[in-house]
Amino acid sequence: MKDKAVRNAEPAAAAYINAQSAITGLRGRDLISTLRSVARHSVKHPLNSFRHTLALGGQLGRVLLGDTPYIPNPKDTRFKDPTWSLNPFYRRSLQVYLSWQKEVRAWIDDCGMPEDDRARAQFVFSLLNDAMSPSNSLLNPVALKEIFNSGGASLIKGINHLYDDWRHNDGLPRQIGKDAFEVGKTVATTPGSVVFRNELLELIQYRPMSEKQYKRPLLIVPPQINKFYIFDLSPANSFVQYALKGGLQTFMVSWRNPDARHREWGLSTYVAALEEALNACRAITGAREVNIAGACAGGLTIAALQGHLQAKRQLRRVHSATYMVSLLDSQIDSPATLFIDEQALEAAKRRSYQHGVLDGRDMARVFAWMRPNDLIWNYWVNNYLMGKKPPAFDILFWNNDSTRLPAALHGDLLDFFKHNPLLRPGGLEVCGTPIDLSKITVDSFSIAGANDHITPWDTVYRSTLLLGGDRRFLLSSSGHVQSILNPPGHAKANFIENTRLSSDPRAWYYDAKPVDGSWWPHWLEWITQRSGAQQPTTKTLGNAEHPPQEAAPGTYVLVR
Repeated sequence: MKDKAVRNAEPAAAAYINAQSAITGLRGRDLISTLRSVARHSVKHPLNSFRHTLALGGQLGRVLLGDTPYIPNPKDTRFKDPTWSLNPFYRRSLQVYLSWQKEVRAWIDDCGMPEDDRARAQFVFSLLNDAMSPSNSLLNPVALKEIFNSGGASLIKGINHLYDDWRHNDGLPRQIGKDAFEVGKTVATTPGSVVFRNELLELIQYRPMSEKQYKRPLLIVPPQINKFYIFDLSPANSFVQYALKGGLQTFMVSWRNPDARHREWGLSTYVAALEEALNACRAITGAREVNIAGACAGGLTIAALQGHLQAKRQLRRVHSATYMVSLLDSQIDSPATLFIDEQALEAAKRRSYQHGVLDGRDMARVFAWMRPNDLIWNYWVNNYLMGKKPPAFDILFWNNDSTRLPAALHGDLLDFFKHNPLLRPGGLEVCGTPIDLSKITVDSFSIAGANDHITPWDTVYRSTLLLGGDRRFLLSSSGHVQSILNPPGHAKANFIENTRLSSDPRAWYYDAKPVDGSWWPHWLEWITQRSGAQQPTTKTLGNAEHPPQEAAPGTYVLVR
């Protein structure tokens, strides 16, 4: 039963795409090549195709006679309308679709192709099967009801939405309204001030929310591929406010959204800029050491910074490190990597250097295909078939407020996935210094998501093992973003933990104990034990050397 909590029983497009895919991109030529490979094997093995065609025919015959051999996944919201089970026509059309899906998967498994080719084929056909769902047509019962209820107005609105998205949203349905939220007014509203700025980042210091605060500050480092306010969406799920109310002096890095002028910014450039922000935190608070936290690519950045400081014998500036869904070991066991070869990597590098940046919209498209039923076809039905505007959802607003990656950093990330350099002492060099993660002896706290396909949990676990020092690892039951946004009080929040870290992620998993509730309180207890003595709260922000500038959320976050 435990294994089902980590791995889905049925293949889905989401299971085949991860962070490496988003950074590299998916080329249409590779998808077409996969279809050609399947066609060739079908011709070479006609008996297999004939056998599965007969099996499908038998299943369709049973369906036409009224049999319902398949039950849709209870988590599949496409077919939650009771019409799909009560109406004979819709019940049969759903059973035809489910029969087709099952037989196509079985046909590919039995077609005699090599394992890698089968995995690629399953991915491509999962996308095709999702697109062919009867829920994506105007015969969808919820769409028909809306047409009758609106007197046909929903159809006109849907056509207008389709036309607008075709022109202004790269042909994909919008996940969020253009004006659903406003940064600084409805999201990213925690009071604070920019207290330091360099070319790459703004450093925000937040106003205290507790009577006493701990001596050592917390510096949060978001990923460069997203804007920082995932940590400060609304008061109910703001990680920033939770830290402030817990007595932590909290600082936030807000990365600049680069353009073609910044094409030469690489990982070393970001690490050097982050070191300046770290020193500003120390100067403002008077603390010799800082607790740092990084999410996703931000975790890689703080690890590189620590390795750089260790090589300079200055690691004492960092007291502890928190890693949220972060990869340091880049070996991902996923069929997605089967589309990524030397040619694809070099083509991705050339594209970004030609443009100076990797556009965030390109990554967003790939991320959307990770969960096509949730992030594409769901909005296809809502926006076009029902003529409605997408609902206001703060996480999706943040997700669509995309950023760009400078070409040099994009190239560094591609090389990171290609060579997996942090497995070897000195395999990665940053700011002219070799990095050895085993010599980073500060205490670390790592969190992964059981349903995270962007940074798979077992790879995050292996990343934790690369670090020295005292290590703690928790596995949340959520996905990539929801593993970070996990405030106390959420009814479904839970995680598992095993204090004994073995070399095998699965062995660790099967010995882990379930814990109800959010991991935030457990992290807060852990971090406050490493934050020094409590002292009276200082209300003023910045200091003489680093005076307050613009109010939070600053200016860099507003650049599109």
